Amino acid sequence: MNKRSRTRYSCFPLLVFFFGLLDPPLISSSTEAESIIGYGYSLRSVTTDPAGKSLTAHLQLINGSSVFGPDVQLLSLTASFETKDRLRITITDANKPRWEIPTNILPRQTQKKNHHHHHPPPLHHRSPPLLSHPSSDFIFTLQNTTPFGFTVSRRSSGETLFNTTPSHNKPSTYLIFKDQYLQLTSSLPPHTSNLYGIGEHTKGSFRLQPNQTLTLWNADIGSATTDVNLYGSHPFYMDIRSPKGETHGVLLLNSNGMDVVYTGDRIAYKVIGGMLDLYFFAGPTPEMVIEQYTDLIGRPAPMPYWSFGFHQCRYGYEDVYDLENVVAGYAKAKIPLEVMWTDIDYMDGYKDFTLDPINFPVDKMKTFVDRLHKNGQKYVVIVDPGISVNETYPTYVRGMKAEIFIKRDGVPYLGKVWPGLTYFPDFLNPSSESFWSNEIRIFHDLLPVDGLWIDMNELSNFISSPANPSSTIDDPPYKINNSGYQRPINEKTVAATSLHFGNVTEYNIHNLYGFLESRATNAALANVTGKRPFVLSRSTFVGSGKYTAHWTGDNAATWSDLAYTIPSILNFGLFGIPMVGADICGFSGNTTEELCRRWIQLGAFYPFARDHSSIGTSRQELYIWKSVAATARKVLGLRYRLLPYFYTLMYEAHSKGIPIARPIFFSFPDDTKTYEISSQFLLGKGVMVSPVLVSGAVSVDAYFPAGNWFDLFDYSHSLSLEKGDYVKLDAPPDHINVHVREGNILGMQGEAMTTQEARNTPFELLVVMSSHGNSSGEIFMDNGEDVEIAGKGGRWSIVRFTSGFVRNKLILESEVINEEFAVSQNWIIGKVTFLGLTRDFNRIKGCGLNTRAGMDNRMAIKVEENHNGFVTLEVSKLSMLIGKEFKMEIVPDKQIRAVYNGVTQL
Repeated sequence: MNKRSRTRYSCFPLLVFFFGLLDPPLISSSTEAESIIGYGYSLRSVTTDPAGKSLTAHLQLINGSSVFGPDVQLLSLTASFETKDRLRITITDANKPRWEIPTNILPRQTQKKNHHHHHPPPLHHRSPPLLSHPSSDFIFTLQNTTPFGFTVSRRSSGETLFNTTPSHNKPSTYLIFKDQYLQLTSSLPPHTSNLYGIGEHTKGSFRLQPNQTLTLWNADIGSATTDVNLYGSHPFYMDIRSPKGETHGVLLLNSNGMDVVYTGDRIAYKVIGGMLDLYFFAGPTPEMVIEQYTDLIGRPAPMPYWSFGFHQCRYGYEDVYDLENVVAGYAKAKIPLEVMWTDIDYMDGYKDFTLDPINFPVDKMKTFVDRLHKNGQKYVVIVDPGISVNETYPTYVRGMKAEIFIKRDGVPYLGKVWPGLTYFPDFLNPSSESFWSNEIRIFHDLLPVDGLWIDMNELSNFISSPANPSSTIDDPPYKINNSGYQRPINEKTVAATSLHFGNVTEYNIHNLYGFLESRATNAALANVTGKRPFVLSRSTFVGSGKYTAHWTGDNAATWSDLAYTIPSILNFGLFGIPMVGADICGFSGNTTEELCRRWIQLGAFYPFARDHSSIGTSRQELYIWKSVAATARKVLGLRYRLLPYFYTLMYEAHSKGIPIARPIFFSFPDDTKTYEISSQFLLGKGVMVSPVLVSGAVSVDAYFPAGNWFDLFDYSHSLSLEKGDYVKLDAPPDHINVHVREGNILGMQGEAMTTQEARNTPFELLVVMSSHGNSSGEIFMDNGEDVEIAGKGGRWSIVRFTSGFVRNKLILESEVINEEFAVSQNWIIGKVTFLGLTRDFNRIKGCGLNTRAGMDNRMAIKVEENHNGFVTLEVSKLSMLIGKEFKMEIVPDKQIRAVYNGVTQL
């Protein structure tokens, strides 16, 4: 619904329930009255639609307060079931349209007008008005309390999920709605509620800890700083309730600055503009919550295959020869290097889309990039939004002609960043996308980069503009806890009174700038290259994952920062940005050999794996220290073997929204001990990463849920737990513990120096037998660079594998979807390894193998009995086309009946 039609409807004169104005709560003194922010609202009327899928109520102010400005007198509340798993509740001014994120930025349903009304019995004969529908597990209930409140509960369990009913005589719990201060709070059950999300912040705990204020106002504050607002804003949380693990999600879709105060027993939103636009996601599993959330905000962007290789960057590379030496250093050390990056050093005077003619001349850079491409490697550079104000700079001239810069007082807003005085493109302006795309095209014609890294897009500004004294926009009455000390919102960014296209203030659009630049850059790269874009953005917002990857920003080379990366990466998985990583070995400060060694052990399993450091710090390329180089070869060797698994997880993230790196409770929501874990994570549903995070440690206490877990570096080592528990694992200096759980089938390929080389090696299936049923897994395959993934053109295949026991026979079979592509690539399965078999399988004379391409009689079988009682069975020398369905049957020695032509017949 557009704002104008909503305003007409909100003034509709026919109301159903009349409750009358209530007397304001008594107060003890005029001093106390002056400190009360608001008195809340009373419920005046309710209408419902005949289908029972929406409800509209009008709320009347009980009494006014001048603190933080005058109250809005009449509010309109609408609750509606948008899907069976999604409930939306909006609260806004009934008489005036207010800022809300436009649907052309974040597409979503519009709430329909309700013209239907009827006259129910008097209120004292009715229960509180509610909205429910047989298809939904949600029940929305209006509470006719003084002041008004509402609840959201589960039909299936009766549990209350969100409860805004105010506490008696506690104004801090009331609904308050002013022009520049909106307050909504919900009580929470402190002993069963476990919250995750609300970012971006650097924290030591993944689970939110009580008694903290989480501020959302995008800012250029280094992520080495804990517990303050950082580069992105994501007012979304997931709540997993113990002991059953039922999970729901809550989003406040609002782009204005806010404080979210979490005390353990209550969450309070304090927002400086816009409207209250709440979405509830029913789950009831963590995976389903994220699937439902990304269904609203947009599925994560598909990533090119090469982006899962290892990346190297540094702020401070001196010249093109420095870049060449780094690439050569990795090759000499035999450490995989997929992508070389360059920070602002490559630019001419730090101006976007230029090359330094002395240190990074065009001809030398073209030769360098061509050589990378011939080696199967890629090149990515940084681009900042600030455009240098310089009449001799073509990008500036074209930008002025197109009139695409943010304005203040009728002229382009003047800031200052790396190149000096700058103007900033207004990505809300429709003309900005063609301008931005043209600049990228011109630069790409000059130097064929493979992706773009967009930084400083909070927006970051080296100067602070004074507030406009005639407006409260630059200096709102409520001071959010910006930078941890209520720093004015104009500091180190674009002034809030600046205007974007359509007279939208920076005040309203500020947190969306990085999102809008990501969208424009993604579209430009797809248009210019004709390939799947790779964009890495520092600033993000709700829905940014549809266009960009993210890294956690300017961390530091400390052990604490190493540990912080896990909660940060897991949070961005919840936010719908699964392609995320942190600067390996640390960005600021000098790293150490031990820290860098432990960091690459962990960073090799980030979804996005990049080493990056700051100018003036000691060099930290992975070949600098022999011990780091040796560890890098080991852990990146496993990463490259797991590339098909990473890529398939990316496809799952794109198609369903489920993260690549996941909290342990995603796979084990009924294991309440997993709720507190911040030092481990899962890749997919069953690969556990348990790093060392403290100096000097040679062991790690890692938590493992019940089941059998096998060491991915040494299949003969395993753990078996009847119930979840902590296990002390050996972790010598060169080792990180990575385990795979029973029930999983992993697709793997060979080690290589580039992803291109790795893709040309035979596949290996690692089948981890389940003690309680079948094992399963899948591999998604395409050319790794088509703009559309799994599209109608058919240039892709999916192979699904299942394995289990049928009448004492071990069965492994595949199902292929769209086989033509995989067959055309001649990709083969060369080996199948079974883990977790019992000693019944310690003697195998042969196996039956049927494929649609015929029978294969060249296989070899190897059986190893491990000290833990399990048997490892390896079937090698296979040459099965992965694109052709097959069925493999294996039985213990005593059940083999006959062998014909080298193939066991069962």
